[in-house]
Amino acid sequence: MLPGMLELSVLDQSPISEGSSGADALRNTLDLAELADELGYKRYWLAEHHGGPMLAGPSPEALIGPIETRTKRIRVGSGGVMLPHYSPFKVAETFSLLSGLFPGRIDLALGRASGTDPLTAFALQRDRRQAAPDDFPQQLSELLGHLNGTLPADHPFAHLAEHLPGGKEKPEVWLLGSSPASAVWARELGLPYSFADFINPHGGEGADMAGVWALAAETEEEAQRLASSGRMTLRLLRRGQLIPVPAPEKALAFLERDAGPRRSGEGRRGIVGTPDDVRERIEEVARRYGAAEVIVLTITHDHAARRRSYELIADAFARG
Repeated sequence: MLPGMLELSVLDQSPISEGSSGADALRNTLDLAELADELGYKRYWLAEHHGGPMLAGPSPEALIGPIETRTKRIRVGSGGVMLPHYSPFKVAETFSLLSGLFPGRIDLALGRASGTDPLTAFALQRDRRQAAPDDFPQQLSELLGHLNGTLPADHPFAHLAEHLPGGKEKPEVWLLGSSPASAVWARELGLPYSFADFINPHGGEGADMAGVWALAAETEEEAQRLASSGRMTLRLLRRGQLIPVPAPEKALAFLERDAGPRRSGEGRRGIVGTPDDVRERIEEVARRYGAAEVIVLTITHDHAARRRSYELIADAFARG
């Protein structure tokens, strides 16, 4: 555990750098997870995104096992499973299995978003005769019923909880959100809530965990240079163009030519700077939500720079 009242975790979207492959990105994910474990981060969550050239993580549950076998103490989980794509029972089985193999170290954070564009979301459907219904609250209730064995006795699936492979071992369930609706569901169900401040810095009030986009380097100038890769990808994303993460030199040249705001985050809250400055601004975000934990997302073209950023942030918090 990192010293101090505020705990830090890692959110990994498995970014694909220009000139590399998805397999390279996944190997980087395994490497970064080992580092996060050594540095004392509390959790390592894997995002779910589909059908694009920038992010290589469509299946958090497939990465959890390999990461668990390479780490010693860090909690590993989904950040999150996009529940509308799946059967609640299948998700319950998968995370029960993982909990049985790695007791006390599995998190299941759930999201309502699709993690992709509408066409790719449709491709993920098993039944394509019509669009899937928007029944997330019902899906969530059924999933919790499976995991907790609380489905009504007359429910046709009630007996299935007896045969979940993890037995008494269960994941720690979280709800993800970037809007007030998810916070309401979390309160009603008594679930811990993680709010994506890096998506919507104006949409939440209280949260157990705040998700921030942050990047630290030894100097402000170097941090801003490294962050240019993210600024370019985000600017093009807003125009419907998905690209691998470009090198800073390419990103800086693009941003120089392109009109518009040039600060990191582009409408989102991006925390970029020296380690102490990043620590202070992360603490500010945590105070805003009353959060005891912050989960940090960092994307760079160079994997070594991403590793170094997490090292610098951990060291800044250790120094207080």
